[in-house]
Amino acid sequence: MTSDTPARRRARVFFSRRRSAPSRARRRLGAAVRMLAALFLAGGVYTVFTPGAFADDDIQLSAAAREGKALFDTSCITCHGRDGQGVDDRGPSLIGVGSASVEFQVSTGRMPMTRQEAQAEQKAPHFNEEQTKQLAQYIQEIGGGPQIPEGELVEDLKTNPDAIARGGELFRVNCTSCHGFGGGGGALSSGKFAPGLHDATAEQIYAAMLTGPQNMPVFGDNQLTPEQKRQIITYIQEQLQQEKDPGGIFNLGRYGPSTEGMAIFLVGITILVFTALWIAGKS
Repeated sequence: MTSDTPARRRARVFFSRRRSAPSRARRRLGAAVRMLAALFLAGGVYTVFTPGAFADDDIQLSAAAREGKALFDTSCITCHGRDGQGVDDRGPSLIGVGSASVEFQVSTGRMPMTRQEAQAEQKAPHFNEEQTKQLAQYIQEIGGGPQIPEGELVEDLKTNPDAIARGGELFRVNCTSCHGFGGGGGALSSGKFAPGLHDATAEQIYAAMLTGPQNMPVFGDNQLTPEQKRQIITYIQEQLQQEKDPGGIFNLGRYGPSTEGMAIFLVGITILVFTALWIAGKS
């Protein structure tokens, strides 16, 4: 019987390590294969159950959207890119802006924009009402987003004094800081401004509240409900757009009572100063 010498023990350890090395390599290879298989499986499941996550070049457009695409490709594609994806340093992407944004910008003549400025100014519309609807429908179908409700927005509220009064309260809280108490608009920073509301239609006002064009904040339905938006529009149309001067008998820009109060104060104090000087001179 041979003795278990140190040399024999070292030999057994060496050969046992040699035999275990391939086993560890096989385990690592097996783990890598299983991981790759799991990744492929997860990708396949994602592809099957979320087909909308991938671009579809063969999207089926309605007749109105096809007409809108033809208009888009001849008038808007230079700045907003193919399928409204946007062009760097020219125009933003239109994916997700919705038909409401298009109807506001195009119906007010702000788009197409003639040149890059601090703010797009209102001008005569380039497209008629039908063409504007077609452009809006095209953008809506390729990207989705906010939409103006169909039908008359405020016709049923025009004879409701409570709706007009409530609309006035909401307007003074949410809109006067930029548009003024009389809806005449006002200056903002960096050459920008809040436009006047005297010629804005119900659809344009509603779309502006939904989409927040340029410097205007977005008033989502969690901030102003659709009914509250309609009340504000009713107040604007029935009070501010009528032949009524909110400040009194003088039409000082229709900004409200503050301008008339300031004018009366300045004129009055000037008269008092000259009167005091005249009396002092006489005495």
